[in-house]
Amino acid sequence: MSTITIVGAGMMGSAMSVPARANRHTVRIVGTPLDREIIEHARATGEHLTLKRRLPDEISYYQIEELDSALAGADLLVCGVSSFGLDWFIENIIPKIPESLPVLSVTKGMMNIGEGRLISYPEVFEASTKKKISFNAIGGPCTSYELADRDPTVVTFCGRDISTLRWIKSLFETDFYHISLSTDVRGVECAVALKNAYALGVCLAIGLSYRRQGREFEHYNSQAALFGQSVREMSRLLDLCGGRPDNIMLGAGDLYVTVFGGRTRKIGILLGSGLPFDEAMKKLAGITLESVVIARRTTTAVRELIAAGRAAESDFPLILHVDAIIRCGEPVNIPWRAFETETII
Repeated sequence: MSTITIVGAGMMGSAMSVPARANRHTVRIVGTPLDREIIEHARATGEHLTLKRRLPDEISYYQIEELDSALAGADLLVCGVSSFGLDWFIENIIPKIPESLPVLSVTKGMMNIGEGRLISYPEVFEASTKKKISFNAIGGPCTSYELADRDPTVVTFCGRDISTLRWIKSLFETDFYHISLSTDVRGVECAVALKNAYALGVCLAIGLSYRRQGREFEHYNSQAALFGQSVREMSRLLDLCGGRPDNIMLGAGDLYVTVFGGRTRKIGILLGSGLPFDEAMKKLAGITLESVVIARRTTTAVRELIAAGRAAESDFPLILHVDAIIRCGEPVNIPWRAFETETII
């Protein structure tokens, strides 16, 4: 059996303890400075405070000051922070990671580094240190609470070295957690990061339906239309990022589960219902909205690509409209006709 240390006691990082413990591995969960209450509650009750589920037995819980003890003898480190904790992880955790300790990150996101270039978080981690640490990551449709419930899930682990990926897979694969492997790190990670921005776009249709009906009533034609347009634009961006086209399966799957619940759904509904962006953000104060961050980064890159002549505005009407809502405070006015195409074969 192996020892797995999870840094970040958020919902997804903590949910990774479920398949790990199902395989009888030793699990240690370390809270960030923002997770103190979660750690204390788990120590006292065995329940995760925000996941609202009991975690497997025999997990050890650590506050951040106890990090060194939690790392001692570990075989794998799981980065369980959100994208808002990326800089904290780089500054405070990576310097303490020995080169012999592989990392598996649950953190979904990407960075715009100028000239229309989007890179994955594992690449950001690699660039932050001179150490030769094996940084790997998870992509694909998986919500933390359903993983904790052992609902059958299919994800992809990505990294530079296939043998390392095969070993990490052996730690987590169960009859409810199924794992594909890929060395296309940027393709996998950018595909699943893009879904945050586009899920916000799809959820505008839910808010628009609420507004038309005067009550909470969903129509699915409009959601499906925005979903299809999202997949089309995500495919174009994957190509521009240099990712393999088959990664769109991961992005589309993740887009599907994100539309059905969570923070991104909330902001999209509020905007579609007619609330201006600034007011919607105030209403959701205190909620981590990675979708807004990813939308801004994506559209910055898209505009750089357009300026360089590598893309056209007509290639990305949905994400550019989302950007106009977020950055300029424009009202929701879906550019439906811009989605129409002609195909002649």
